[in-house]
Amino acid sequence: MSVTHRLTAPAPGWTAATDVVVVGSGVAGLTVALNVRKAGLRAMVVTKAVLDEGSTRWAQGGIAAALGEGDTPEQHLDDTLVAGAGLCDEEAVRTLVTEGPDAVRRLIATGALFDRGEDGEILLTREGGHHRRRIAHAGGDATGAEISRALVAAVRTDPGVELIEHALVLDLLTDSEGHAAGLTLHVMGEGQRDGVGAVRARAVVLATGGMGQVFSATTNPAVSTGDGVALALRAGAAVTDLEFVQFHPTPLWVGPDAEGQLPLISEAVRGEGAHLVDADGVRFMVGQHELAELAPRDIVAKAITRRMQEQGADHMFLDGRHFGAEMWEHRFPTILATCRAHGIDPVTAPIPIAPAAHYASGGVRTDPRGRTSVPGLYACGEVACTGVHGANRLASNSLLEGLVFAERIAADLADRHAAGELPERTVDVAAARAARPVPLPPSEARAEIQRLMSRGAGVLRSAASMADAAAGLALIAEQAHSHVAEEKPADPRVETWEAANLLLVATALVAAAAQREETRGCHWREDFPERDDAHWRRHLITTLAASGDPVSTPEEQ
Repeated sequence: MSVTHRLTAPAPGWTAATDVVVVGSGVAGLTVALNVRKAGLRAMVVTKAVLDEGSTRWAQGGIAAALGEGDTPEQHLDDTLVAGAGLCDEEAVRTLVTEGPDAVRRLIATGALFDRGEDGEILLTREGGHHRRRIAHAGGDATGAEISRALVAAVRTDPGVELIEHALVLDLLTDSEGHAAGLTLHVMGEGQRDGVGAVRARAVVLATGGMGQVFSATTNPAVSTGDGVALALRAGAAVTDLEFVQFHPTPLWVGPDAEGQLPLISEAVRGEGAHLVDADGVRFMVGQHELAELAPRDIVAKAITRRMQEQGADHMFLDGRHFGAEMWEHRFPTILATCRAHGIDPVTAPIPIAPAAHYASGGVRTDPRGRTSVPGLYACGEVACTGVHGANRLASNSLLEGLVFAERIAADLADRHAAGELPERTVDVAAARAARPVPLPPSEARAEIQRLMSRGAGVLRSAASMADAAAGLALIAEQAHSHVAEEKPADPRVETWEAANLLLVATALVAAAAQREETRGCHWREDFPERDDAHWRRHLITTLAASGDPVSTPEEQ
């Protein structure tokens, strides 16, 4: 199988080589790089901004693992399966929860410093969907930042890991057998490597994070434009369950016209006892679920949205005034500072909140070793769909998933290398040239894509709303094609490549969401309000047709 679609871009002006190229510098990508080094393989980490600016650093709550007294992997598995609403791969979850505790201990050995009590034991908290305290945290509410710090420090001191920062990955390169042989990328800046280049490698690992920027309001950083999923689709890989986008219940509401990355109020705030209330101070989650404010995220986000609709309000409130100043300052210093920077003091007033796009439970389809349907192409972290999250991610399972499956990818690469199954690859230049170039929308299309998606495929969805979104997205694609025909194409540059990635991912997401005629997990259809196990307890697998259009096919039951 050869790559049949590619972004419109200049021919590579420079070439580099390594054994394993890893795209992304969060917990997943850096863990792969560090572990393949132990097997004697060279690694190159390509990251879009600088090493510590991915999604990992923004993770506040923590990392979930059965580390506490009385807790077991089996209990963690049960909570994960419930949150996943019938679509988790139980074996993938079992892998996560059984290998997770030791993976966290190895992370600590790498240098990550978690919060500990006076007895020296790791402090654990609760979050939504968990029946036990099993969330390890660092710096109170700065877990991701601490994990990122430790991994970045380890990578920077390893001479066998080469780093390319400020680089946007473009497309996969393959050899004559259809095996991944490297990738093309664009380096922003001036130096020996700038502009479009190529990296040749024996294997390629996608750890590019999420696609939250496909919506107007999100907790994701600006770099999260779905680049990995889009690359995988153009390369012929299968992606799964893109319709399941988790909307975090409690981002900070900063005004009716707020767009882009919004500050996150961690679920751990509710884990420590904060209450969700409306403007009258009424706790509306009580009686809706046995865990009230600590119900799984999809249930809480829906309840907030429903209450907002009932009251004609654009936000609800999170009340943690009873914590007192000392707890806010020591347990949640980052959140406290963020709120105060926006003119809100949670010590004396409830925090205004409203749901925003947060985490993609679907992504590039992988097996238990992180292998995708394209030989030599791996994926881990939020860009991947390992089967762990099902229809809705359990809180704080994301960092653990990135850690566990990154280790499994590195182990698979080490085994293949030892068995002589990881030879140097020769790029099939003719196939790369023959791939169909994807017309680029103008950079301003990004805002229109986000508007269409937020209005048509946000927390609340219906056939009508998604048809409107699909029509708007098709018009953007049609205009891009027309401009090419009129010899007025958009310039190939970072902004137009990102717009093209967002357009592809948005189109695929809407196609899958329109096809799934039920409400399940974080996919909420107003016109199909019930869960339908008879017809829809199965996955949707999306690939690109020869035309370049995404096609979603239900997995056979």
